[in-house]
Amino acid sequence: MGLETAALVAVGGLGVAQYQQQGATGKFNQSVQNRNAQVAEQEAAQMEKQLEFDLARFDQRFQQLQGQTTTRIAKTGVDFSGTGLRVLRANAEQGEIEKNIMEYNSKVGQARKFEEANFYRIQGQVARLTARSAQMSTIMSTGKSLLGMGGFPTGSQAGDRQYTDY
Repeated sequence: MGLETAALVAVGGLGVAQYQQQGATGKFNQSVQNRNAQVAEQEAAQMEKQLEFDLARFDQRFQQLQGQTTTRIAKTGVDFSGTGLRVLRANAEQGEIEKNIMEYNSKVGQARKFEEANFYRIQGQVARLTARSAQMSTIMSTGKSLLGMGGFPTGSQAGDRQYTDY
């Protein structure tokens, strides 16, 4: 095997190795981003569970508050048809507002996590496409090098040669 043939094999081998490494890197980066997306979705699910827990604790504390308020009203001897009833109703209305705020904030947080997951998936797709682009570039540059080493004109060399018919 001549020196020129060995050089052709070496350049071709290096091109193939680089091509494979770029593909592996793209797949790895995409898998990392997909994992990040899964984590974000798990965090969104955890937010839903946390909301359920927080609402249950809120309801428990609210019932205690309403019970204490009822006891205090009864101790004062006030009739439950007037001011006492208005206090209990105001507490109930404020409690519903607080629960609605908790639910809203949780849903906003979950939506952000789902968008974060989508963004991670997009980044993974971009990483994979970037790797494919690099692979195509490697194929082209390796091919150009092999053609140039084989005595074929490449790029501007092809335009520099003048062919004449005699």
